[in-house]
Amino acid sequence: MENVVVLIVGAGPAGLATAACLTQFSIPYAIVEREDCIASLWRKRAYDRLKLHLAKEFCELPHMSYPADAPTYIPKSMFIKYLDDYMGRFDIQPKYLTSVESSIYENDNKCWSIVACDVAEGTPINFSAKFLVVASGENSAENIPDIPGLHSFPGESIHSSRYKSGKSFSGKSVLVIGSGNSGMEIAYDLATHGANTSIVIRSPIHVMTKELVRLGMTLAQHLPLNLVDNLLAMVTKFIFGDLSRHGIRMPKMGPMTLKSKTGRSAVIDVGTVGLIKRGIIQVQGTISKIMGNIVKFQSGDEITFDAIVFATGYKSTTNMWLKNGESMLNDIGLPTKEYPNHWKGENGLYCAGLARRGLAGIAVDAKNIADDIKSMLGSMCG
Repeated sequence: MENVVVLIVGAGPAGLATAACLTQFSIPYAIVEREDCIASLWRKRAYDRLKLHLAKEFCELPHMSYPADAPTYIPKSMFIKYLDDYMGRFDIQPKYLTSVESSIYENDNKCWSIVACDVAEGTPINFSAKFLVVASGENSAENIPDIPGLHSFPGESIHSSRYKSGKSFSGKSVLVIGSGNSGMEIAYDLATHGANTSIVIRSPIHVMTKELVRLGMTLAQHLPLNLVDNLLAMVTKFIFGDLSRHGIRMPKMGPMTLKSKTGRSAVIDVGTVGLIKRGIIQVQGTISKIMGNIVKFQSGDEITFDAIVFATGYKSTTNMWLKNGESMLNDIGLPTKEYPNHWKGENGLYCAGLARRGLAGIAVDAKNIADDIKSMLGSMCG
């Protein structure tokens, strides 16, 4: 049994930020990670051309800035180096290949009892912790929708986490399902590598340039959101024109308000919209079923594809191991309380990075958690 003050589950950006903030207060902790490295999503499951979608000032973890000469939009390799340097700066030493199997709050002992597994050895490891921080992310497991007939598709069918580059799809007909940032960027990457590309866009989305998003986030710190939204809507229409003619509908709620209320981000255009307007990328609606290599859409169109890429996001796996977490997380493993009060549960339970607020949200969560634990420890000692 390892007795620790704080156990952090997950060594992605949220876990590292929480560890750094605890270190600032000299609060001892242990951090466990089921993979063999930090930030496995970025290191192992991100496509080659990925950059941080937001400007660097909105993407810093607590207590460490990017180098002065870093570009405004940080590429994947530089972000991974930043996280490695961050780990070194705060002497964070995760226990790798340690997968949490269960955790339960023991009322008698007023602590969390956690059972983990040493993945390499297959042996159990037991922890007892006063405080438990869930930092394993909302991006734990691939989310692939249940489409009738998908099992009959003979071509390559992959989740975006396994997509690296469009090179291997040159000359093939590829369907991208999902129109968030990953889906739109993967569609662009496929098309520019010579794939005959289609993308499914079912829901209304805001499409903006990265400069517009930066402007919106900066203005939102000083002006009412509806005013910022009205400005962004005017500029967006000027830049892109009426996208409804191309199968892209805008939500009724403005981009900054939508982000604030639901966590849903605007899609940052990397050139995809231009290719859609020119007919190089085809926009499709809802799929009704798949019959072998033919995909039938609700519009009645039937199109043959060689490959399908699912840019349909991830789901949290926290509820598979966390018991007594109802005070903080719902049945799909996301916070029950609205931002910014989502990060704290009962009995010393916390979550970092689950509010769909990106790296800026992670930084706020980590500081709040460390401040609260410091305060709780102070009252215990008092």
